[in-house]
Amino acid sequence: MIKEFKEFISKGNALDLAIGVIIGGAFGAIVGSVVADLLMPVIGIIIGGINFSGLSVTIGSAVITYGKFIQAVINFLIIAFVLFLIVKGINSIRKKEEAAPAEPPKEEILLTEIRDLLKAGK
Repeated sequence: MIKEFKEFISKGNALDLAIGVIIGGAFGAIVGSVVADLLMPVIGIIIGGINFSGLSVTIGSAVITYGKFIQAVINFLIIAFVLFLIVKGINSIRKKEEAAPAEPPKEEILLTEIRDLLKAGK
């Protein structure tokens, strides 16, 4: 079982996934900071000095902090937009690679020329 686990963990896909998760977590923290520390204060100033992180409603003994929810939605939208741009960029690169006609190997070109010469009787 340990041997199988080592084989699984050393496969490229598992390592790529682990690296992606770590980078994604770091990216999420950066976006969270950008939204909480840069965007939300500016948006708050624009709409009248509202501090979004402090927006809440108290119902009985429960406190519903909807300002944090608004920040989370903005985080999600930014991350989703960046991922959309990345996927769109990768897809356009793939389309260019697929659209570019592949040049046949030199051997194939030579064989085609020989065939054509033989057909012409030369």
